Amino acid sequence: MLAQLSFDQVAELTGAKPLGKKFDFLITQISIDSRQVIHPEQTLFVALRGAKADGATFIAQLIEEGIQAFLVHPDLEIPKEWAEKAAFFPVNDTREALQKLAAFQRSQFSKPLVGITGSNGKTIIKEWLGQVLSQSYAVAKSPKSYNSQVGVPLSIFGIQPYHQVAILEAGISRVGEMDALKGMIQPNLGIFTNIGSAHEEGFSSQEEKILEKLKLFEETQLLIYCRDHSNLSTILETQISEEKRISWSLAPGADFSVSYKNQEGKTRIILLKNDLSTFTFLVPFSDKASLENVTHVIVAALVLGQELQAIQEGLEHLKPVDMRLTLKPGVNDSLIIDDTYNNDLAGLRVALEFMSQQRPKKSKILILSDLLQQGTPEKVYAEVAELIDSYHLDQILGVGKEVVRLQNFFPDKSKVFDNTEELLKELDPEQFQNDLILITGARSFAFERVVNRLQQRIHGTTLEINLNALTHNFNFYKRQLRPGTKVMVMVKAFAYGGGAAEIANHIQTMGADYLAVAFSDEGVALRKQGIRLPIMVLNPVEESFDLIREYALEPVVFSLDFFKKIGQYAQNHQTQLSIHLDLDTGMHRLGFEAKHISALKPLLKEFPELRIASFYTHLVGADEEIHHDFSISQLNLFQEMKSQIEAELDYKPLVHALNSAGIVRFPDYQMDMVRLGIGLYGVEVTGKFDSSLRPVSTLKTTISQIKDLPPGATVGYSRKGVLPNGGKIGTLAIGYADGYDRRFSQGKGYVLIHGKKAPVIGNVCMDMTMVDLSEIPEVREGDEAIIYGEQISLKELADRIGTIPYELLTNISTRVKRVYYLD
Repeated sequence: MLAQLSFDQVAELTGAKPLGKKFDFLITQISIDSRQVIHPEQTLFVALRGAKADGATFIAQLIEEGIQAFLVHPDLEIPKEWAEKAAFFPVNDTREALQKLAAFQRSQFSKPLVGITGSNGKTIIKEWLGQVLSQSYAVAKSPKSYNSQVGVPLSIFGIQPYHQVAILEAGISRVGEMDALKGMIQPNLGIFTNIGSAHEEGFSSQEEKILEKLKLFEETQLLIYCRDHSNLSTILETQISEEKRISWSLAPGADFSVSYKNQEGKTRIILLKNDLSTFTFLVPFSDKASLENVTHVIVAALVLGQELQAIQEGLEHLKPVDMRLTLKPGVNDSLIIDDTYNNDLAGLRVALEFMSQQRPKKSKILILSDLLQQGTPEKVYAEVAELIDSYHLDQILGVGKEVVRLQNFFPDKSKVFDNTEELLKELDPEQFQNDLILITGARSFAFERVVNRLQQRIHGTTLEINLNALTHNFNFYKRQLRPGTKVMVMVKAFAYGGGAAEIANHIQTMGADYLAVAFSDEGVALRKQGIRLPIMVLNPVEESFDLIREYALEPVVFSLDFFKKIGQYAQNHQTQLSIHLDLDTGMHRLGFEAKHISALKPLLKEFPELRIASFYTHLVGADEEIHHDFSISQLNLFQEMKSQIEAELDYKPLVHALNSAGIVRFPDYQMDMVRLGIGLYGVEVTGKFDSSLRPVSTLKTTISQIKDLPPGATVGYSRKGVLPNGGKIGTLAIGYADGYDRRFSQGKGYVLIHGKKAPVIGNVCMDMTMVDLSEIPEVREGDEAIIYGEQISLKELADRIGTIPYELLTNISTRVKRVYYLD
């Protein structure tokens, strides 16, 4: 949040007359979800009334958790025991009050803010623009599709003082909604994507819808739009003064004239500005929808003054946005276009265009739900029929009450079902052979089930990373900390096997303060992926000094000799480097010992180019109670050593000693910062809070082949697997080259198939592992096998082979595909 709020400020901004206990702390967080409170003692909880729940029902629970400030409706009865413990701000409309708080927070942000509205492409443009701009700037943007009356305030509260640009998305479905969004977003630069038929019934005409959306940009300095959408540009150009408009078009006459040239699946985009300056970029796609979206992104980046090279680098690393025209392999060599979250005419038109660009297939099939919120059905489905006819589709499967109208236009090649369940009952995957299938529908129809039915069964090994579980674990540890205690997250060893760049990007958005990697090249890779947090390098070498300087990394200095070497380097290059001093209090691995401090003191003055960012030590046995006294002696020695060095400085470095186990076991020694490692990934090594963490990783594979073996048969190398009575075995597509430890051989390990244990039989091979399926009925080739996850504890597996969870996590090979998802 940009600005902390006092008791009086909350009252003034919301117009409330407070009741209950007055507080003297500052509000640093505003929450509408009782499950996502990190620092209750600094949180204002806004009790919204929604279709599913009334936030006021959680107040008693939240008071017990420590929240002392509530924004509530005036009719709420406040018991005496509540009033003694918390402050209450009654307002007529808690959502409106939430928006007022957001508008104030927005007013504190003086950097550029980009506002995006339109009918299609808002989220994609927001995500892609964020990715491109992040090559040069610290970017805040709306999470997911947070573009509503509540989503926008939550997005604004996520803007931090360090952000250099913000991108907010605005979505409306009826007249009057944009007034509130405009008051909060107040964009400096606007992007109007296009206009479609979504939410048509909320407006008397398309013109009214355009005018309502244009309200967002009444005070905007500049507005980007595509002139080729004539129904939009005609109205826009009468409402927005010429000096504020920035247009682009495939035809001459716009501020940017654009042309596209396909190059083997990629496209070269050429922009000719009206002053005759030319810009050329290469993008990794060629479909019409993506090209329109990315052109908006490029023009916005140019307007914001981003360097051309940085824009191109950002374009090369664009990531697809989930559920947006995703191409997936289907059964029997079919191809699926997954557009299951799109539901309007403009989107259907773009999806059909995308479909037309795919490689030829035997048939083109459309699976379509009712188009909700689209206006008059007669008119809508007449237009749908025209689209279907123009794109020469071979078969239409409809779901819903209104889509039946298509049978009047295509009696011979359409079939309609009342609901998705009826469709699924009749949908036989074997009826599709080498087809191109577009699946598009409203969320309420749950067409993802149709996609799952027709998707090709994926063979191979996958490590799935649950980002929601990662957030949950991060927040658990944050709740153990005092306000103001910083968090350094360990992303060394490929983020404990999870994938450093993706994990780092996620925890950066969660509010981590520092990252730590093992080697300089890991830090360089994170910088190249757009990670902006400070990065501590645990094992720097002299050969990496150039990289450390170039990529603003912060090396650990652990000896007098290394201090001199890096100090001399900094002097020779006339640069200042931030370093971290490792103080050895008992680990006896790396670090300055107490006897080295006297010799270190003069070096601090000899090399003022080295600024000490922090002092730290590492606890030897924080995870075990037996080492409690030794850990305390380490902490005391650390305090003494750092104080001696600190006395030589005219500034105060950060101080940190606690790892994941230490956070739980020694809460009084949090100091300035803690280091969160294995706990973030769902392993609580002290055993005190096992049930409080969620497993982050699920390693899974598939059964490649099943064999029925006679009595006495042996399995695998050296005939180590024996089936005296015969039985059924399955060969899994995973081996020790993937990171499945060979020590799991001969029954020490097991996997879960259909929820049942299948023990390893014989030796784990390099690329395959055999398991005993004799006790698992109805198992088939291609079925999924869980190696570890929520149902198989990493701790248990580690104990079985005499190792620790760290080793199992970090051993997963990079050849194993990582998949990141939100549950």
